[in-house]
Formats: sequence, C-alpha cells, structure tokens
Amino acid sequence: MSESASYFGIAVAVLLLLVDLWAIVSVFRSDKSTGTKAGWALLLVILPVLGLIIWGVAGPRGIKEGPSSPEHSKG
Repeated sequence: MSESASYFGIAVAVLLLLVDLWAIVSVFRSDKSTGTKAGWALLLVILPVLGLIIWGVAGPRGIKEGPSSPEHSKG
C-alpha cells in the first residue's frame, strides 16, 4: 500500500469517527426515551457505516434550541 493511500485511509477513518460522534451527540440531544437513545448509540458504535446510513434515514435528531427569551425572537 502506498503512503498516500495510507494517509487517505486514515483521513476517511477520522472523518467517519467525527461524523459518528456528531450523530451520537444528536441522538442524545433528541427527545426520545433513554432506552431508544442507548439503542441508537449502540448501533452507531457497533456498525459505524451502516448505522450512519440507518440513522440518516430513520434516526432521531437533536432538538433545535430556540431563543432563550421572547426578546430574542424575531417577529
């Protein structure tokens, strides 16, 4: 394996790890039950690539935080 291919493989692995971590944080920020969150997190850890695909299609997303007070809302 050439050196550039090796660096490419490392870069892909790091990118996959970062996206997995982002997905896990998003799961735990969702409003689902603790058991559901744990199940999704386990899926993402055990099957990183397939888990990301499944999570992207059907997984829970983090709750969007709104303004902290009415003065900050636009309208």
